[in-house]
Amino acid sequence: QLVESGGGSVRPGETLRLACTGTGDTSRTNCIGWFRQAPGKEREGVAGIESDGSTSYADSVKGRFTISQDNAKNTVYLQINSLKPEDTGMYYCAKSPRDSHCSLSVENYNVWGQGTQVTVS
Repeated sequence: QLVESGGGSVRPGETLRLACTGTGDTSRTNCIGWFRQAPGKEREGVAGIESDGSTSYADSVKGRFTISQDNAKNTVYLQINSLKPEDTGMYYCAKSPRDSHCSLSVENYNVWGQGTQVTVS
């Protein structure tokens, strides 16, 4: 199971750090991805991290989003700097069956959290 936290209502330019904590299976042997879904839009991948710590980002968020992990806490973080209104949406973390070469495509992930809402206005 995955549990997201850290969302909230913020003003443009502020920073949020979202957390994705795994429960049950505490091994970090799978890719973890962060996705967001704005109202009326499809869910899109924004950042991913592989079991060896390699990271990837959607072009639209490079330079503002940072994904990291704390294996001791079984938690993956997504820090979002300089928040913009267009960052508004539900943010989900998800786990892939793979441990490497994971893309940010929704169909490559099979375990999802419930999401945490981010509102920028």
